[in-house]
Amino acid sequence: MEDEYSKFVRRMNPPRVVIDNDTCEDATVIQVDSVNKHGILLDVVQVLAEVNLIITKAYISSDGVWFMDVFNVIDQNGKKIRDQDIINYIQMRLEGNASFVPSLRDSVGVMPSEEHTSIELSGTDRPGLLSEVCAVLADLHCNVVNAEIWTHNARAAAVVHVTDDSTGCAIKDPNRLATIKELLCNVLRGNSELKAAKMTLATPGVTNRDRRLHQLMFADRDYEKVERAELQRIEDKGSRPHVTALDCSQKDYTVVTMRSKDRPKLLFDIICTLTDMQYVVFHGMVNTGRMEAYQEFYIRHVDGLPISSEAERERVVQCLEAAIERRASEGLELQLCTDDRVGLLSDITRIFRENSLCVKRAEISTKGGKAIDTFYVTDVTGNTVDPKIIDSVRRQIGQTILQVKLNSSPPPKAPQGTTMGYLFGNLFKARSFQNFKLIRSYS
Repeated sequence: MEDEYSKFVRRMNPPRVVIDNDTCEDATVIQVDSVNKHGILLDVVQVLAEVNLIITKAYISSDGVWFMDVFNVIDQNGKKIRDQDIINYIQMRLEGNASFVPSLRDSVGVMPSEEHTSIELSGTDRPGLLSEVCAVLADLHCNVVNAEIWTHNARAAAVVHVTDDSTGCAIKDPNRLATIKELLCNVLRGNSELKAAKMTLATPGVTNRDRRLHQLMFADRDYEKVERAELQRIEDKGSRPHVTALDCSQKDYTVVTMRSKDRPKLLFDIICTLTDMQYVVFHGMVNTGRMEAYQEFYIRHVDGLPISSEAERERVVQCLEAAIERRASEGLELQLCTDDRVGLLSDITRIFRENSLCVKRAEISTKGGKAIDTFYVTDVTGNTVDPKIIDSVRRQIGQTILQVKLNSSPPPKAPQGTTMGYLFGNLFKARSFQNFKLIRSYS
């Protein structure tokens, strides 16, 4: 009865989205009002991430039966959102029925879609792993149409969409799928002990791909410290996130603050992790500068209690640090654009491996017969690649096909101490959202 009543309340009070290009001088303001439910903040942030919007400021309030968020957003060029298709998409997704997006599954499925077969991989990272995976898929006549690969803290995870190279459709034969699974598990396991190497056939589209990668990494406990990674990356200490989780006893919350280098989808990564760890954000704020992002959230566990032990506090801090770092652009960015063909990715990653390049993160896509790929690479020790090696790789692949994207951004300044209660001390006093120059009127 309670569940039916909740559905009735949501039907009677559908989400309301206001997209305003006039109030703020340098950003589009998006306000979302809705009946509150667990996971709604992630639903909203996920939709904004899907259309590649950058959140420069945000105010979050969901304490009670009503949920209200305000976001200042810009596109990837730093401009307001003028594209009517994007505006319509946001409103359609957020003002849709009951749930904005599919909810988290308890387990992955085993049925491929009509278009492609989705493969999820996780295991211990090592040099050349992506090349070996791509070689196996090519030998099994699987064409990679899109994929995303993350590595963090000596662990690797990937979501790969493949088709049969002869039909261009999903692979459905159970025996062939079993062979793919067996051979990929052997590659992931390598010569190491029988440590968690997982390959799963999944139902595409059920869960957001980025969220699945977070879940795969989290399940593989990539947030646990690895000493050798810490020792070999001395140069990265200045850019590491600074996360704290402090008690706010007068309000019965745990206050989580995060200061890190700003980047796209940062808020999504953080909210995704908190939601999957079963924490609820009741109040929060996001503020970004030219290079740095500061976020402050007042959270409780879904059981209504704040963090209650030092072990839980340490785990939350470690998991949020991992969430921020997984998508960080570690290494030199290489962009590839060429006509797609069967085995292309296998050939490219083989050349990387033969030149001792390690792929730290990759985004693979196919659009209109073109392969559009992005790779972040380092040398085998995790350090910057010698420019002479990059020149050699580009000559082998093609100077016009493989481009180096230069990143001239300086590292962010070292984290400074913050005073807990910034949100309560400032934003909560301004219930009219003066920080966003937006006044909410209830109908």
